[in-house]
Amino acid sequence: MSDTSNQSQRDFATTVEQLEALVERLESGELSLEDALSAFEQGVRLTRDAQQRLDNAELKVRALSERPDGSLGVASFSAGGAEQAFEVDDDAAQETPPW
Repeated sequence: MSDTSNQSQRDFATTVEQLEALVERLESGELSLEDALSAFEQGVRLTRDAQQRLDNAELKVRALSERPDGSLGVASFSAGGAEQAFEVDDDAAQETPPW
């Protein structure tokens, strides 16, 4: 893995750890109302950050697509999605499953 992906994983893992610690603090019931609200706000920010990281990872995975000839290629990820980057074999798409 590249240094960039190692950094992203560490950042995501750190974000999740911080979120878990906040949840534990909130569940303990020992925080004042103001501290609980502050922790909740921080938790919302961390959740949004983690979700953004997951969304970005999903986009990268979806961009790797199998071409009709069976080779792997990187498709540009447009608003239509990676599945529109390569031609679809209509006959294969209309086959019925064996069950």
